Amino acid sequence: MKKRPNVLASLITWPIVLLIAFPLLWMLITSVKPAAELFSTSPTLLPNNITFEHYARVLQDTPFLQYFANSMILATSTTVVVISISVLGAYSLVRFAYPGRETLASLVLFTYLLPSVVLISPLYLMLVSIGLANTLASLVIAYTTFALPYALWLLRSFMAGIPQDLESAAMVDGASRMGAFVDVVLPQALPGIISTALFTFILAWNEYLYALVLVNSDEARPLTTGVMTMLISAFNIEWSLLMAASVLMSVPLIIIFAFFQRHLTSGFGAGGVKG
Repeated sequence: MKKRPNVLASLITWPIVLLIAFPLLWMLITSVKPAAELFSTSPTLLPNNITFEHYARVLQDTPFLQYFANSMILATSTTVVVISISVLGAYSLVRFAYPGRETLASLVLFTYLLPSVVLISPLYLMLVSIGLANTLASLVIAYTTFALPYALWLLRSFMAGIPQDLESAAMVDGASRMGAFVDVVLPQALPGIISTALFTFILAWNEYLYALVLVNSDEARPLTTGVMTMLISAFNIEWSLLMAASVLMSVPLIIIFAFFQRHLTSGFGAGGVKG
């Protein structure tokens, strides 16, 4: 027998959802409004005429595509580096016993709790000294400093939920430690790895402070600072173009969530072994 929908829960939930989604809806509507309607003395919620002129101007008359490519390279590189290190680090913290293991795990958590602004000055001086200032590589290094502790701590919980007996059985059957890790541990931890990778990608895609301080050239600017630079000045704000650029910035994240939503939701409950 089907349960009746909880009307009270729906009445409470949907207004909250609409309230949260309204800024996104307003952004989308503003991006397709003609400039005359946008600054009309009697504004309307829905546009009388829909135009995609602002999207064309953003793509053709600004370096948006260059910034987009920089953000994609930056977020993807950061995610690959962070996941590669954190998977091995989390496995080490869970499976191997060595002096200072728990202290190291606590220090990782403490590093994540530090405000990002505290690390800007030492990071900038270090990157200048090694000749990587004002490059995409400098941002990959900077983003890794705050994304890696978070990913390592999160994956440690996923790894701890995988029974060690499975690896022992594989090694008894002749598999090496690395073979058991690849064939047994990684498939079990895959939902957690995908979840962590998504959060890391979003973190790198949306980061603003490090990109603002460490990069000053258009060749290495990501979207977060590039859009602000090209559309906002001390005397004028191109609201229509800004909204169109914001919608375009959201498209990759929407696509990623659409494809990996199943893995993301299963990752929240990962840790148990399916029979």
